[in-house]
Amino acid sequence: MEILENISLKAYNTFGIDVKARHFIEVTSVLQLQKLLQLSAFPTRFVLSGGSNILLTQDLEDLVLYINLKGITVVDEDEASVTLKVMAGENWHKLVLWTLERDYGGLENLSLIPGNTGTAPIQNIGAYGVELKDVFVGCEAMNIQSQELKDFSKEDCQFGYRDSIFKNKAKGKYIISSVRLKLTKRNHKLHTFYGAIENELREMGIVTPKIQDVANAVIAIRQRKLPDPTFLGNSGSFFKNPTVSGKVFESLYKRYPEMPFYKLEENRFKIPAGWLIEQCGFRGKRIGDAGVHQKQALVLVNYGNASGMEILNLAIAIQKAVKAKFGIELYPEVNIIK
Repeated sequence: MEILENISLKAYNTFGIDVKARHFIEVTSVLQLQKLLQLSAFPTRFVLSGGSNILLTQDLEDLVLYINLKGITVVDEDEASVTLKVMAGENWHKLVLWTLERDYGGLENLSLIPGNTGTAPIQNIGAYGVELKDVFVGCEAMNIQSQELKDFSKEDCQFGYRDSIFKNKAKGKYIISSVRLKLTKRNHKLHTFYGAIENELREMGIVTPKIQDVANAVIAIRQRKLPDPTFLGNSGSFFKNPTVSGKVFESLYKRYPEMPFYKLEENRFKIPAGWLIEQCGFRGKRIGDAGVHQKQALVLVNYGNASGMEILNLAIAIQKAVKAKFGIELYPEVNIIK
């Protein structure tokens, strides 16, 4: 096991922030991970996977464990469904394409989400009316202290909106090594009602869509709205869409009748954070190399050489402006490393 020193992490985070890791190693097996966690010379570690949901604001003195575990296997199957075990280092979108090639349904709405599979449960990733929890069976995670593998069921993970036990009670205590997903093999349930999917399918001339058509529609929408981190550093949606009570919603709707919203239940409403940010004048705003995307105000971008602190300061300015104008708190969806 060769531990590298003073490695730039610019290529390992989709924001393209150029911070350094004092010590760095790529993890390619569960046994290797276990041995690394037992090294007394490195008592503190920083776990890095796809780097798609983090904002790095400073150099890291910890041992950076780059989780690159690979493999997709079928662990259970019948006529109607299939259960996959996916290792943590598998790229999420490549996994979605892999399932679509085999006509496995369930992940099509989650197409083109950046990052790796191992981080998907932490965030309970979601898009266009579907969340990971809808297909999630369980995951294996290694206890950092004991180096023992533990199996987490869906209930154990305590999934919420962009939330899980791994962001709360178990934060910093486990490293996810693999994820199990149950997908359909026939009678796929399509989710086309959310966002612009139905309009996109109509424009594509598709009347009776298949899961591949839904995925293509989602990909087309995301490519129009969201910048490719390969060319413009970003971490996708920087903030969560806030939810408000019926009372708060009614008050806001009287002032802003054009305000978009989604009714969640009888007395809860979700308001798009991008709309709130845009109303505060931030869409397309740029301060040095830190900016807000011109097409989607929910996405903060690095135009080349922005530091993590510059991105963070812009995010804080947005939070203050939205709070002042609407009385709504915006919370980061991105994990900010200070």
